[in-house]
Amino acid sequence: MTYLNRLAFLFSLFLFSISTAYASDLEREKRMADEIVDAILDGDAVFLKANDHEFLTIYTEAEEARGTAVILHGRGFHPDWQDAINPLRVGLVESGWNTLSVQMPVLEKQAKYYDYIPLFPEAISRIEAAIAYARENLKGRVVLIAHSCGAHMAMAWADTESFETIDAYVGIGMGATDYKQPMKQPFPLDRIKVPVLDVYAENDYPAVIKMAPERLRLIEKAANNKSAQVVVAGAEHYYIDKGDALTQVIDQWLQSL
Repeated sequence: MTYLNRLAFLFSLFLFSISTAYASDLEREKRMADEIVDAILDGDAVFLKANDHEFLTIYTEAEEARGTAVILHGRGFHPDWQDAINPLRVGLVESGWNTLSVQMPVLEKQAKYYDYIPLFPEAISRIEAAIAYARENLKGRVVLIAHSCGAHMAMAWADTESFETIDAYVGIGMGATDYKQPMKQPFPLDRIKVPVLDVYAENDYPAVIKMAPERLRLIEKAANNKSAQVVVAGAEHYYIDKGDALTQVIDQWLQSL
């Protein structure tokens, strides 16, 4: 994306934000961080800074690591969320990947997809900070893994920054929104040249399943022969009791790179 196009995209997010809530709920984020840090069993709390705000990440180190997986959780959750994120950040370590699980901006529990769109610029800054930390402090490849609203945030970053700063991208449950709140713009999957894995659940949200053929078309248009689309059998959007199956699918794909 050119510099002018980047400015235009960020300006469009700003225009959308002026009619909605703009700032993330930092008090709720702090409460979650306080609870999470005291309860971490695997890994260490690492606080990074973006836009003069310190945010929590959880770094878990692997022996003889192949690289680092930067993990983005879904809407309103946190970097040690039990259903999808914790199994990923711990399970991938056992397969030889460092993991850096990132606290993304949050709002109150009732907030919807459109409420979160104005937070995307804030999310972009956190993604950039996490990737920079992985590149500067850790060895090996960097893979970005994003679930649900985290995938919307990752795709907003993809429209402003080059995916060449990472080595692969995994999107989980891409396209999840709320009733009568369609996506504001299509995912730029056709412009992502690094390997892409599109993962969705057999019993995912209807929009995620309905959009799967179009996502696959865009991925194939990007023409990376290592990219793929995989369905996790028996799972639903939040991968309740299916976190290990999700981790296995992603690990198998990463081994193929």
